[in-house]
Order: sequence, then structure tokens, then C-alpha cells
Amino acid sequence: MADVFEKKKRSEIMSRIRAKDTKPEMIVRRSLHKAGYRFSLYNKDLPGKPDILLRKYHAAVFVQGCFWHQHPGCRRCTKPKTNEAYWIPKLKRNVERFEHVCRQLNELGWNVVVVWECETKKPAELVSRIRQLVGKDD
Repeated sequence: MADVFEKKKRSEIMSRIRAKDTKPEMIVRRSLHKAGYRFSLYNKDLPGKPDILLRKYHAAVFVQGCFWHQHPGCRRCTKPKTNEAYWIPKLKRNVERFEHVCRQLNELGWNVVVVWECETKKPAELVSRIRQLVGKDD
């Protein structure tokens, strides 16, 4: 099935997809702040520019879109039905690039925490999981 939009319109739509301050990211930030965490945002000096940095716990938090980063086993992790020759390699590169970023951060001594878009539906569980990963007890 061909795209329902013309190339120019599709480009306009895709240009509106944000990289910062997304809804899932805002949910994670509000939840962390409410739980007493203090953090910084988008450190450009670290590989991958983590979305949230918990310096006290040496943790880099990435809020990942299930589709864009191919969350294994998630129902939101779908394969595009059109233009597969473009999308499949692109999504694969996203996954590979992030794995490389994680290795780099681990080598620098950072604990990498991945929060998937689908996990932001339950903020209480989300904060509990992050607490476990960064070693902060309740």
C-alpha cells in the first residue's frame, strides 16, 4: 500500500516528531522529581546525550520509543508494511547505535537505565524499577 500523503506532506509530518521533551519523557521526569530525585537533562558531553542524568547515582536514563528503538516483545514494536527497504535497516541501525552508546557509557562508569514508552503508563512501577537499578532504597 502506498503512502496516503504526498512526499512533501509526509516530510512535514515527520519533521514534527520531537527528540526532546516528549510526553513519555515528561512523565518519567515528573515521576522522578516527585519521588525525590534531582537530575539534569541532555548532557551533550556523554555518548548518546542521555535524556536524564542522575549524577548522584551515576545513572544515565534513556526514554525510548518502542517503535523507533524496537522494544523486544512489545506490541508497539511493529514492522512497517510500506517501504520496508528503507525502514527495516533504519530501525536496525537505531538499535545497533544505542547498543554502542550503552557500551561506551558503561566503559565510562555510567549505569544505563532504559525506560520504554510503554512503561510510562504505570509511573509508580517505573520509579520503583529505577530505584532498584540505581541502588536507592525506599
